[in-house]
Amino acid sequence: MRSGEEVDTHDASRIGSHPWYLVIWLTGVDYFSTLGYQPGIALLAAGALSPIATAVLVAVTLLCALPVYSQVAGRSYVGQGSIAMLENLLPGWWAKLLVLVLLGFAATDFVITMTLSASDAARHATQNPYLHPFLGDANLGVTLILLALLAAVFLKGFKEAIELATAVCVPYLLLNVVVLIRALMEVITHPIALPHWKNMLKAEGDWTHLAFSAIILFPRLALGLSGFETGVSVMPLIRGSETDDAQPRPAGRIRHTRKLLVTAAVIMSVLLLVSSFVSALLIPEKDYREGGPASGRVIAYMAHEYLGNVFGSIYDMSTILILWFAGASAMTGLLNLVPRYLPRVGLAPEWVAYARPLVLVLFGFDVLVTLIFKASVEAQGGAYATGVLVLMSSAAVAAAISLWKDRSYLLGAYSWGVVLVFAYTTIANIVERTDGIIIASFFILFILSVGGISRYWRATELRVGGHHFSDPESEKLWNAIVGKKVNMVPIRSLTPEVRADRTTKISKYFRAEGPLAFVHVSLLDNRSEFLSPLELTVRQADGQYLVEASQAVAIANGVAYLSELMRPISIFLGLSRQNMMRQSFRYFLLGEGETGLMVYTILQRFWEITRADADRPRIFLMSD
Repeated sequence: MRSGEEVDTHDASRIGSHPWYLVIWLTGVDYFSTLGYQPGIALLAAGALSPIATAVLVAVTLLCALPVYSQVAGRSYVGQGSIAMLENLLPGWWAKLLVLVLLGFAATDFVITMTLSASDAARHATQNPYLHPFLGDANLGVTLILLALLAAVFLKGFKEAIELATAVCVPYLLLNVVVLIRALMEVITHPIALPHWKNMLKAEGDWTHLAFSAIILFPRLALGLSGFETGVSVMPLIRGSETDDAQPRPAGRIRHTRKLLVTAAVIMSVLLLVSSFVSALLIPEKDYREGGPASGRVIAYMAHEYLGNVFGSIYDMSTILILWFAGASAMTGLLNLVPRYLPRVGLAPEWVAYARPLVLVLFGFDVLVTLIFKASVEAQGGAYATGVLVLMSSAAVAAAISLWKDRSYLLGAYSWGVVLVFAYTTIANIVERTDGIIIASFFILFILSVGGISRYWRATELRVGGHHFSDPESEKLWNAIVGKKVNMVPIRSLTPEVRADRTTKISKYFRAEGPLAFVHVSLLDNRSEFLSPLELTVRQADGQYLVEASQAVAIANGVAYLSELMRPISIFLGLSRQNMMRQSFRYFLLGEGETGLMVYTILQRFWEITRADADRPRIFLMSD
């Protein structure tokens, strides 16, 4: 099985099982929390054009992002998402390299989610009329405190609970609905607001010019697309249908996930459209500019303005809570994503699989990013949008390739059109705001560096994920030779000519007690894998044993693993006598190279780690 393929038993009792309309709130803490800052960023970027630019955003959400992630849900139903899809679709080291690059952008997305959410929560706290006398304008200090609290909670132990997400999300949405209805009533009771807005639009040009302007401005609003990757990642928690267990693909779970994605997209689209409309009509420009009382908190501003400070403070507390929970969701996402990919392919130290050290590393990144951006919500918007857009672009590419391979040419062509939309949006965002690509490049460089060093350091592990026998006869013969009964002779081929040549050399230069067991290890097509189970076939011929081990990731590691299983009397290892630097690269990248010396090195490391002093075989190095 290839790396990243779906492995799923559809066992609801093992993975948890909840109705999709409850699981939606886990997605909502990431997706719906952007209401805390998205309307303000849209207003700052587009001014009077904010409602039209937001309409473009909604169109892209419903016509591009939603169809793409519907395909991702149908093809990555255990929650691994678009990154795993691309890893399956592309071969070898190219897939690994792409995964590392995408993980860099995913890290940008999740880290900025934590820092931006904490920054906006801090702004809601410091701008609250009851808290401002105590907190002043200490946005940076409050942000760092919230991030430290987030890290402390995860160091102690934290698990996302659907009940808690529901308790956070539902009141927040209801409070937003109340504020937006009150703002709409304000627009109706002040009939001058709408004509004034129309006059501002006329000053910008005709409707054609407005439409083109909105399309150009849309990339600045693109962070409003966040949440779809989270919607796919929670798939294992969604209850499917009773027939899912009998099907290769859990059709019920996939169908319910698509309901979740549609519902979340529609709710968010309506709220974004209404919020952008009323804010453009009711909030003066001086108030929504950076540093103004509505900056980064447009809906909260209207809550205080039209419903009073008591209700506004309740809204502030609800917003702070969901923004903090969005940071927790992002932390959880990274704690699941990084160990799922990097240690599995040998591109991270083993300690990365443990939550607490990784939490400390992520907290360090959070602090660094917060200090760089000085806890500014607006400044982080571009970096956040870059991470979101690259992940959505990768999802569109994965969906397009998959559909094309399935010969669904019409849907595939549509998906390639979506790829162009996201490509334009991503490039436009990067060109205008370079912060995101700079931060993503740092994460990519960090991941590539750590991954390369880790792969090099871990290359001499056994790197075999178990074994199985091709038939009962092989298992019977294998059991007959283990335990100091044969001499192990790894060779490049099991043909009679090669065996005869090696037998002659051994009998001429060495004294071998007992029969010979010739071992040939064949490699996976994909040499970039780190672990793989071996399939063993054992036969007898001319008084000798023939062991064929297939599906290895590296010849030397497979030989070392088999020697520990077989416990031979001695091992006769051949030396190629070729350029050692070239052989090292062949071993590192292709699993070949100087097998004899590498087997010895791997066994020495294994014996040191396990402190296995007894029953070590004698090792002979001989020229090929």
